[in-house]
Amino acid sequence: MSDTVPKPARGEPGEVILRFSDVHKAFGKNVVYRGLDLEIRRGETLTIIGGSGTGKSVCLKMLIGLLRPDSGSITAFGQEVTSMKERELLEVRKRVAMLFQGGALFDSMTVADNIKYPLREHNWGTEEQMEARVHEVLDLVDMPGIDQRKPSELSGGMKKRVALARTIAVEPEVILYDEPTTGLDPITIRRINGLILRLQERLGVTSVVVTHDMDTVFTVTDRLALVYDKRIAFTGAPEEAEHSEMRFLREFVKGGKGVLEEDLG
Repeated sequence: MSDTVPKPARGEPGEVILRFSDVHKAFGKNVVYRGLDLEIRRGETLTIIGGSGTGKSVCLKMLIGLLRPDSGSITAFGQEVTSMKERELLEVRKRVAMLFQGGALFDSMTVADNIKYPLREHNWGTEEQMEARVHEVLDLVDMPGIDQRKPSELSGGMKKRVALARTIAVEPEVILYDEPTTGLDPITIRRINGLILRLQERLGVTSVVVTHDMDTVFTVTDRLALVYDKRIAFTGAPEEAEHSEMRFLREFVKGGKGVLEEDLG
């Protein structure tokens, strides 16, 4: 990245950088959250689990202003997100980037232009600098030499990795992963999990992963958060979840592992 593009100070490892406080959210009569409280610490990988339709992805979208809560507070790096205007949210999205479930690649663009899209949106640098960044991030996700291909020419796993390359192109401090392994085969799932771990180590990012895949949970997670009964009902290490007093959590985690072990057996 060019020295002309300044980076914000990253702060101390372990400090709380993202916080939800008493957040309420409903879509009409469908109440998603009733008092969501959650803290995310710098440098950790926090994985959010829960049943289908419990609002796990809604949580991520509220964090970067794609959805607004009905009440409560959401802060990123000490700044209140809920009252931000679009221009202010763009600054947050430089620091907190999201990998969407479907990848959200533009089919009419080449891989290179897909990756350059957020760079251009954030006035990242010159065309030459952006071109160099495309090759750099494709190398990081083990996809060199495909910059002139179109998304239609790629497999599902390859699209996911290109989408991840686009996500990290602007050098975010936090990466939000929305179901990063959905629809992928077991080998590709392990590859994506490995990428999450490698990016955590090489880039020093904070990761928030929404998933129902227990292989991903037990591979990448430092701390686990369970969405249950319209709130965060548990936070702790995955191993703690296996022995929790909360029966639903124990069965959710052990049931997922059991299915995984049976599939791989």
